[in-house]
Amino acid sequence: MLLGTYTPKLDDKGRIILPAKFRAELAGGVVLTRGQEHCIYVFSAATFLQQLEKLRSAPLTSKQGREFQRFFLSGASEQEPDSQHRVTIPQVLRDYAGLDRELTVIGAGDRAEIWATEAWNTYYAEREEAFAATEEEVIPGLF
Repeated sequence: MLLGTYTPKLDDKGRIILPAKFRAELAGGVVLTRGQEHCIYVFSAATFLQQLEKLRSAPLTSKQGREFQRFFLSGASEQEPDSQHRVTIPQVLRDYAGLDRELTVIGAGDRAEIWATEAWNTYYAEREEAFAATEEEVIPGLF
């Protein structure tokens, strides 16, 4: 499970060192791709295959499904972390997420998300109070 918040730096070659607490789960390979809210999703190879199976179940006649698949899969990059636990974020994904040197990486359970730190701070500040004030069941059966 991927949990927590980390602030690694993007190096000059577009690489990021995976947070130490994520390494065991991501050691078998990762897939980076476009995520919602202009972040980058980081899946273990196994979890990405599960997501891919779910995507394949969408009917080909669904325009929204086809569009989602195009964006989600066309930006995907399969990688093996190097001996220093680094992965390279392709330029197309860095551009999509507006990444510069300062990054925030959050664990989101079955995936990690890479954000430009400024974008994460803005997102967090705008939504923190709404989260704290949640009074209804947002995810059925959770709370």
